[in-house]
Amino acid sequence: MVLPTASQVTAEAISPNQQLLPLTAHINDSNHLEVGGCDVVDLVEQFGSPLYILDETTLRTAAAQYRDSFRTYYPGPSQVIYASKAWSCLAVCALVNSEGLGIDVVSAGELYTALEAGVSPEVIYFHGNNKSQSELEYALQVGCVVVVDNQLELETLAALAQGQEQRPRVMIRVTPGIECHTHEYIRTGHLDSKFGFDPNQLLSVFEYLSQAPQLQFLGLHAHIGSQIFELEPHQDLGRVLTEWLAKAASYGLEVSELNIGGGLGIRYVESDDPPSIAQWVQIVSAGVVAGCEAAGVALPKLLSEPGRSLVGPACITAYRVGSRKTVPGIRTYIAVDGGMSDNPRPITYQSRYQALLANRMRGTASTTVTIAGKHCESGDILIRDIELSDPQSGDVLVVPGTGAYNYSMASNYNRVPRPAAVLVNAGEASLILRRETQADLLRQDVLPERLRG
Repeated sequence: MVLPTASQVTAEAISPNQQLLPLTAHINDSNHLEVGGCDVVDLVEQFGSPLYILDETTLRTAAAQYRDSFRTYYPGPSQVIYASKAWSCLAVCALVNSEGLGIDVVSAGELYTALEAGVSPEVIYFHGNNKSQSELEYALQVGCVVVVDNQLELETLAALAQGQEQRPRVMIRVTPGIECHTHEYIRTGHLDSKFGFDPNQLLSVFEYLSQAPQLQFLGLHAHIGSQIFELEPHQDLGRVLTEWLAKAASYGLEVSELNIGGGLGIRYVESDDPPSIAQWVQIVSAGVVAGCEAAGVALPKLLSEPGRSLVGPACITAYRVGSRKTVPGIRTYIAVDGGMSDNPRPITYQSRYQALLANRMRGTASTTVTIAGKHCESGDILIRDIELSDPQSGDVLVVPGTGAYNYSMASNYNRVPRPAAVLVNAGEASLILRRETQADLLRQDVLPERLRG
């Protein structure tokens, strides 16, 4: 990712940290960070903090890069599907759908959100390793594609589909046995995984589907993990899956789609060096084309499901700096008004981030500090040992790369309300998520009458 041209910001003002910002980021005459034409300090004054700030241009650009790269590098039909678990809300779903993307959902709640955002069920794909019967009934009712994860689900779907006028469209998720160098908790493609059918189950699955005419089999799906910088595993995935497409065809099954998942990583810190979207698409496409040629099968419609690489770089989170604690000879802690409730990734995955001061962008990074959250948890640390320009109480601290798995995994730990989110574009900030109130925290509470004072 790069910043806009030097006409918008002087070259000497650009630090490696600032190059992690959304595409429209620059420094204005007040020495403040602007994103989407909006002064971040002003946004915090208007909407409060913590605040998710989503740049529309960066998100649309990534969607277009995926869409157009498949048109360039894959000779058959293709469809990009946004993995909405990264950030599921009405505005994000509507925005990516307006760029021609479908939506991947993993719960009835995400499905409902996508539908309410105006997404056609024709391009909604329902994942999950333990869908309830009510969720499956909902999926059949609306007519989205169901990505089947296990035998129980397959049999339940077949029973529910009996006598229906419209045959449910289904894909089969397979665990391909491909390892990637990423965090243990986000590796989903190796054989020891809760997701998908093992390869040794697939022939019996194909036999079952050949005897279940009430189900419309589309093809196969696999996903090998996330935050992946390596290209070779994705090329290998195309080869593995196309071999199975040929075997499905031998059972008389018509295969029309192949879904290779997502997983492309993004830059969270300067040392991260992921491939570009176009490079990833080129490798994936080449792997599928070569695999189809070797297996003697026609090119299927190629589906991909990016999430993090679409929305992650498009968002920053802005905080107010509060207290400061110096432990002589050890560490200086700077506390902000959020933390693990709005970004649980550091405490969950030991994820690393960078930060900068939005109200003093040209300051010299001279003070090493650790950014701590406000929650009653010793592990509530957003960033360890980062150099900043001597942060002070009241400063606006910004963490880039917070569009994926931040709001979607946010919690009310310590009964802290979840933040607001704004969409910024061409100098306009549109509220897309209201800040929760203390009353919202009690909305689902029920106090038995006998406990009332």
